[in-house]
Amino acid sequence: MRHLVAALPIAALAAAPAQAAGGPFFSLGNTDFVVLIAFLIFVGVLIYFKVPGLLGGLLDKRAEGIRHDLDAARALREEAQALLTSYERKAREAAEQAERIVKHARQEAEEAAEAAKVEMARSVERRLQAAGDQIASAEAAALRAVRERAVAIAVAAASEVIARKMSAKDDAALIDAAIADVGSKLH
Repeated sequence: MRHLVAALPIAALAAAPAQAAGGPFFSLGNTDFVVLIAFLIFVGVLIYFKVPGLLGGLLDKRAEGIRHDLDAARALREEAQALLTSYERKAREAAEQAERIVKHARQEAEEAAEAAKVEMARSVERRLQAAGDQIASAEAAALRAVRERAVAIAVAAASEVIARKMSAKDDAALIDAAIADVGSKLH
């Protein structure tokens, strides 16, 4: 307010050189003088109704509101910083836990692969053993079949040889001997 009162004479002196209207400056015919008087009256009315004090109060209230908003923003910033720190810590913990889970999963996978290798080796060995058994069984069956066939061929050949070399008289004697042999074994 004091600055405003000090500015009035300076404004009056600055208007003097302009002298838009002719004649003396301090007359009602000079528009600059009339404007200066109207301005002084306007400033006087503002001072009378204590407008500068009201403006100062409003500005003080606005400054206090801004200060309050700054304090609230500072508190929110601190809270956000605390939340950020908390989330960073939780993210770090989650990353560590994920790393532990991955490490554990890899270890379990390696153990499962090792167990699968052992089981696969056992399975291959069992299959090889079963195949070996099947081959041995097939060999035995083949040998049996060959022996049976050889016996059949030998019997057929022997019966043919015997049939050629034996006469009917020898044949009757062999039959009688066989009957007697069977009779003796039954009794």
